[in-house]
Amino acid sequence: MPTPSPSPYLPFGENKNTSWYGRDIISVKQFQRPDLEYIFGVAHEMRGMVERIGTFNLLKGKILANLFYEPSTRTSSSFTAAMERLGGSVIPINEVRYSSVMKGESLIDTVRTLECYADVIVLRHPETGSAEIAARAARKPIINAGDGIGEHPTQALLDLFTVFEELGVGVVDGLTITMLGDLKYGRTVHSLARLLSLYNVKINYVSPDILRMPRELIEEIAAKGIPQAEYATLDQVLPETDVLYVTRVQKERFENPEEYERVKDSYVITPEVMKAAKQDMIVMHPLPRVNEISVDFDDDPRAAYFRQMEYGLYVRMALLAMVLGKA
Repeated sequence: MPTPSPSPYLPFGENKNTSWYGRDIISVKQFQRPDLEYIFGVAHEMRGMVERIGTFNLLKGKILANLFYEPSTRTSSSFTAAMERLGGSVIPINEVRYSSVMKGESLIDTVRTLECYADVIVLRHPETGSAEIAARAARKPIINAGDGIGEHPTQALLDLFTVFEELGVGVVDGLTITMLGDLKYGRTVHSLARLLSLYNVKINYVSPDILRMPRELIEEIAAKGIPQAEYATLDQVLPETDVLYVTRVQKERFENPEEYERVKDSYVITPEVMKAAKQDMIVMHPLPRVNEISVDFDDDPRAAYFRQMEYGLYVRMALLAMVLGKA
């Protein structure tokens, strides 16, 4: 991972919309380029602080409620680590099975109860739009950690931060990004495509026919003048790709197991496949992976997916500090 230097991002004073105290993080649609520069600037500083001193007391006395209606390892752990690195505390509520939710309590009532104990709530829920519903009901900030097949804004932010840190802040304009795999159900690619539409990029979509990027999202991106193209195979676009964003085929999203079996191994990234790619590109993945990236590729310098997870810690630290008024 590149060593952090003095922040290459927009100086905070130049961002005219830096009042994030008390705000919800629900959708990437709420961000503009200056917002991203500000968030990434704070994240870059967080990275330097962690590498220098590890843990500090910026959010001492603050409490985060991690409310996860779906299983999560990376996102839940990342937010927990982010809050504890900042000196705060966490109420962990994972896979809501044995709580009052199972007794029929509504999402709204659960959120209203938890905000009596916590200063910020991170929510993952299987229903699209659930984070927005929670935010309308809550007085404390809600951070969307994934709502069904809708959005995953903090993942998209850490994904774009990874591109900036790996390839350089000034080079995002002009890049070719190729998204590969499950583009229909993959909320990470939905959110990332929307963020990328703020830049002058080209986006390729490579997927099986039944897992294509939703047409309405392609039309939304096209309305911003972003060139896009769809393909069934990777070999047509890999040589021009600067960022290859790989996603797993999500078994849990399929009602028909036979359909899943038919497409689950459609694309596998191996050292042999990557011989056709540039040497100065990167491969990303939101994880977890199944078979779509061979472990034999992990030692390649272009394999950025575990560095990507670490970048996520710094972005989530930045967001927590911002919505709690400490950035």
